[in-house]
Amino acid sequence: MPACLAPASIVTLALLRTACRGGGGDADPVGETGEGSDTSGAGGPTTSTSTSDPGTGDSTAADSDADDTTTGDPDPEPACGAPRTFEHGKVPSAEIHVSTSGTNEAGCGEPASPCASLAYAANLAVPGTAVVVHAGTYDGGGFISDVSGTEDEPIWIGGAAGEERPIIDGGGQGFQLSRARYVVVHDIEVRNSTQNGINVDDGGAYDDPDATRFLVFRDLYIHDIGTGGNQDCLKLSGVDDYWVLSSEFTRCGGGGSAVDHVGCHHGVIYGNHFHELGSNAIQCKGGADDIEIRANLFEDAGQRGVNMGGSTGFEFFRPSLSADSPNFEARDIRVIANVFRRGVTPFAFVGCVDCVAANNVIDSPTNWVTRILQETVSTGTYAFLPASDGRFVNNIVYFDGQVGTAFNVGAGTDPDSFIIANNLWYRHDAPAQSDPPGGLPVPESDGIAGDDPLFIDAGGGNFMLGRGSPAIGAGLPHAELGGDMNGVCFADPPSIGAYEGAPS
Repeated sequence: MPACLAPASIVTLALLRTACRGGGGDADPVGETGEGSDTSGAGGPTTSTSTSDPGTGDSTAADSDADDTTTGDPDPEPACGAPRTFEHGKVPSAEIHVSTSGTNEAGCGEPASPCASLAYAANLAVPGTAVVVHAGTYDGGGFISDVSGTEDEPIWIGGAAGEERPIIDGGGQGFQLSRARYVVVHDIEVRNSTQNGINVDDGGAYDDPDATRFLVFRDLYIHDIGTGGNQDCLKLSGVDDYWVLSSEFTRCGGGGSAVDHVGCHHGVIYGNHFHELGSNAIQCKGGADDIEIRANLFEDAGQRGVNMGGSTGFEFFRPSLSADSPNFEARDIRVIANVFRRGVTPFAFVGCVDCVAANNVIDSPTNWVTRILQETVSTGTYAFLPASDGRFVNNIVYFDGQVGTAFNVGAGTDPDSFIIANNLWYRHDAPAQSDPPGGLPVPESDGIAGDDPLFIDAGGGNFMLGRGSPAIGAGLPHAELGGDMNGVCFADPPSIGAYEGAPS
């Protein structure tokens, strides 16, 4: 993340991103071609555990891997929990320039004779190339396929250093990227597409784990997408080993998602701002597995801020469904150290197995604290695991009278297999009524109810912990902790909530 996107507190996150920018549940037929298998590979998404001072709570937020409108990663030590990608330390060996004054013809790409479109130039790129898209507004609808860099020589597609983001405007898709490897898409604004903002898939290679793999999406601004239906800002179908970093998503379809995963594996969604959404901010379904969602800000993020699972047409699962062993909509989705403000519910476990929501701040949801649901059920051909073995730990639930039921539990699920522990519950409009409304599906261990978490400024959106907060040091240690919203390593024992607090 560039320095201008490194806030010291969540209250500044949206403002800083704006300044830097300048001038559920149904089957998804649109763009869901191709499959990817659940196979990890070298260089896949990781998060750093390098140390920061866990006692101060005032370090800068963890970064993505490059400065705004540049390539490469000059930061040698990312903040605690920040991802490190294959882009780190790499610089391009060649450039193809794109300008609104250019022409798509043989030999275009020099600064004096640029190409006219991002897609035309990208389809010319070879390993080590940066497709440099200069400021201006370009028509959407481009198609990019079979573009592959290498781990040592990626391909960059994005804005020019020192310029405003280029704008991709209109089209069915802003652009589509199919069968790509080791590609970085960065510093681009996409708006007004009628279907999806950026659509990424594996081109019909249903069970090929290498079809579309090792992708970075960073410093993007995708907004005002679709016509009110099930359209997405960033649609990922059959993508493995990827990162979505330091980007902003808003007004995505109405019935779609800001980031929609169908059969994606080994991903990191980190340091993004999601706001003004109708359905979901993030959806992970169709066999999605091993996805970490960390240090993001969700504001008015729709019906389900993070939909861990969902409902997918059987033909779209990645990998293909098994008739011999149980299947799942989603597995190992980790929602860690995020802030959720308002919205119907911050997250839902929907046919999700071994998923976790931990160390989040949940501020004033309008209906539920979370949901446990089952939308895809077993048939005579395919068995599906129920939503099961989830964990809800170390969260601060800062709620009011809008929440009538904390946990909405649906039929066909296994709520008894869930673990609920070390959460702080505070009804800020009536502290004496802070017990979880409607009770919990299983008894909670070491929960706290009725104690003010002593946020620095909840009304202003600063959910760091003030000295003396009962949340400090009251959390349950767990393997996924890593860093907090500010890139500070959680202590042992950790604080409850999205920020490590300073001890008294």
